[in-house]
Amino acid sequence: MHVMPAFLLKREWLLVALGLGFAVLAAAVVYLSRPTVLTVAVGPRDGAEAQLLETYAQALKRAREDVRLNVRTYDDVRDSAAALQAGSADLAVVRPDVFLPDNGLTLALLHEETLLIATPEASEIESFPDLATKRLGIVERHAADRPFVTNLLGFYDFTAVPAPEPGHTLTAGHIALVPLKPGEVTAALLAGTVDAVAVIAAPTSKAAISTVRAVEMASHEKKITIVSVPDGDAIVQRMPELQSATIPAGTFGGRPKRPDEDVKTVGASYRLMARGGVSRYSVASVTQHLFEWRSKLAPSAPIANLMKAPDFETSVAATSARLPNHPGAVDYFEREQQTLFERYEDYVYLLAFFGGTIGSGIAWLGQRLARQRRERVDVVLDRLLDILRDIRSATTREQLDGLVRETDDLVTDVVQHARERNVDTRAMNALILAIDAVHGAIADARRSLVTGAEPERRPLRTRSARLLRLDRPAAE
Repeated sequence: MHVMPAFLLKREWLLVALGLGFAVLAAAVVYLSRPTVLTVAVGPRDGAEAQLLETYAQALKRAREDVRLNVRTYDDVRDSAAALQAGSADLAVVRPDVFLPDNGLTLALLHEETLLIATPEASEIESFPDLATKRLGIVERHAADRPFVTNLLGFYDFTAVPAPEPGHTLTAGHIALVPLKPGEVTAALLAGTVDAVAVIAAPTSKAAISTVRAVEMASHEKKITIVSVPDGDAIVQRMPELQSATIPAGTFGGRPKRPDEDVKTVGASYRLMARGGVSRYSVASVTQHLFEWRSKLAPSAPIANLMKAPDFETSVAATSARLPNHPGAVDYFEREQQTLFERYEDYVYLLAFFGGTIGSGIAWLGQRLARQRRERVDVVLDRLLDILRDIRSATTREQLDGLVRETDDLVTDVVQHARERNVDTRAMNALILAIDAVHGAIADARRSLVTGAEPERRPLRTRSARLLRLDRPAAE
């Protein structure tokens, strides 16, 4: 007869298996409920973007949200974008016209910077094409500012050249680019070394306002012109990393207001981007808290007031544009965020499927163990009945001694078996009755060998009879 391995017959192993199953389930729950930690690359280190994301990361930690940020700072925005490209960061601050990672998807526009060109009204420069053969001063705030302007010149078929010596004029199609520091703007205009001044900054920033005031101080009438870039949409078609922008009338205040009407121009954006492989649910959570906590973040990071959602008309357009948005961010903007069940829907179905299979397996194993316990007792019981018959036919003391030893071995086996696991009460009563019968038969056989008489047929001992009622359930 096939006998199951001993370790499977022990009840303790079944309990251990169940305990391990619950431990695995608990570990899965802990794992799925732990917060998701995303690494975000930010550059430059002392920039307003770094301040915003550091403040945001601390707020997420204090609120014990399901997503956390690990902020890594870099020297330049190019470096932070490169970290996203290399996969060493999950999120990054990116300026597309500086470096655009091919795996980056937009979550939010942290802020936008526009090309602001100001000139004294007397210069009669009103739009970008009027800068031909002129000297354009650039207040560089970032290494990418000069390439930004140079690329724009190329759109109008202008060529950037160094500033000529005083008294020399520029040939047609040439524009001189003159680097300036913020404190040199007024003097350069008064000296005639530049005709207009450009700065790439948010129109309401200190850099933009101070540049406008410096140009105004160089004008005898205290009147200035904000130079327009009229072909913004066409420029963006060719250079999609840029974007068209508008400087609203009255942005710089004054009487009369400056400018006196909206001015069209182009600009660049600082974006929070994520790798396409980052969880849709996590990105939606990051985007949601970033915008919902705007008022909470603004006191420590004023740039939070400049954040806005990327422009898109439909979800398809949002994820298929030249600068596509992350589907998780679109879920938040479209109010279609996944619920907790939708997030783990596949796991729930798998658990339901395999959980039923595992439950059936455990039930089968329990039935198998119970059957094996009954089979073990049945084997001993059958052998005891055979011994009873052998005792009646024994003719020598040696045969009886052998049967006694075998009976003792069977009793020892049954006692060990009963101590290690539960045994059915009815089966144990039958075993006790059989053992008592064997012992009584052996005693009778020994006496008959001594006297030569027929063995006496004596009733079973009262103790055994009292333990066994085969006509009643074992539970009784």
